[in-house]
Amino acid sequence: MTLASFAATTLALETRALLTRLARLQPFALVMPMVGAARVSDMASAAIECYLIRRQRSLKTQMRAYLAWLASPQGRRATPETAQRRFAYLKLRFNAAITQFDIFSDALTGRAEVGNGVWLGGLDKAAEDALSLEPQRLALPPVITYLDQGHGAAIRRARTRLPGGGDNPVAIVRLPRERMIGSGIASSLVHETGHQAAALLDLLPSLRLELQERHRASAPADQPAWHLWERWISEIAADFWAVAKVGVAATQGLMNVVSLPRAFVFRIAGDDPHPFPWIRVKLSAAAGALLYPDPQWRALDSMWEAFYPRTGLDATRRALLESLERTIAPFLRVLAEHRVARLQGLQFVRAFDLASRKPERLRRIWRESRGGIPVLETLAPTIAFAVIGQAKQDRRLSPERESALVAELLTRWGLRRALTEQPAQRVPRALAA
Repeated sequence: MTLASFAATTLALETRALLTRLARLQPFALVMPMVGAARVSDMASAAIECYLIRRQRSLKTQMRAYLAWLASPQGRRATPETAQRRFAYLKLRFNAAITQFDIFSDALTGRAEVGNGVWLGGLDKAAEDALSLEPQRLALPPVITYLDQGHGAAIRRARTRLPGGGDNPVAIVRLPRERMIGSGIASSLVHETGHQAAALLDLLPSLRLELQERHRASAPADQPAWHLWERWISEIAADFWAVAKVGVAATQGLMNVVSLPRAFVFRIAGDDPHPFPWIRVKLSAAAGALLYPDPQWRALDSMWEAFYPRTGLDATRRALLESLERTIAPFLRVLAEHRVARLQGLQFVRAFDLASRKPERLRRIWRESRGGIPVLETLAPTIAFAVIGQAKQDRRLSPERESALVAELLTRWGLRRALTEQPAQRVPRALAA
């Protein structure tokens, strides 16, 4: 056997081995055990399965074409180097297919966990509500949630590029286990859906242009502050979305996440898209005061100052803090009043049903329902979270009852979703072949 033929048979065997392993990636519907209330929506399931089937089917076609090429006269005349180069490309595509499978597998595996699986079904419903607009003007992608270790939440947005190519068919929200289970989970969940909403609205490009204009027109002493607002706008817009959707629960949850040693709270990193924790909490409280005027926001701001007094900071940092505080109000007005093309030119603040989340209304719901499940489960999930967060802020809800209440609501939302959701179209037979 010549070197060329030996190399060709080796590569053929390796390609057939890849095909064998690829064939073992079964649809999640066949291998993921979960109760009905824990499953993802039919729309999300169909989107994931169809996407993976299409990608894997395309890769199988390329591998079979490569095997045919190896056996062809052209392939037999090719050098081992050429054959290996083409195989290496296929191997990269194979690894990308495995990576994409694992991304969705990680998001679905937790659904089999007792308790957590059903709660994730409820969180899916809450995420869908968190992504909704008033009035609804956009086609929203499916959303799925999952738990993972770590301190913060994250989102892999729908319609963004996956490793190895292809657009993600669903929004995948990763939530930290340490937040389960209490109303603080709402802050993380809604913040991450805010990132998806900003992308759907194409909010940030035009908003950045407006902030750049404000930067140029501002007094020299405030230009560094406006520059930072523009740098941080992606995270700030998501924080604003969270406050607009769940009220004071968003600020409570944020404070819990960023309550770190003092050095980190005042640390300003030049390449970090997040505002540093001290100003981020103050900005969240200011957004709440703008959207839902109430004395509670000043109380939260004062408490945060007491936790982390600015004493001991150097003069340069104190001057920057003062500039940031001085520009918070005009900056938030720019954000709230920004006209969004995909909302037909409406102001950003008009995307939210603010009347249903006013603190006085939330307090009245809690008072009249006595915090009872029968009333809370009939509310939109984000409003229910807002009611619970308000009761917690007003010291009318203990942590023990809060945890039990949220667990029961998530269970009921997951069950209702499983029983009432309209079935989506099945995976086309041609794709399943």
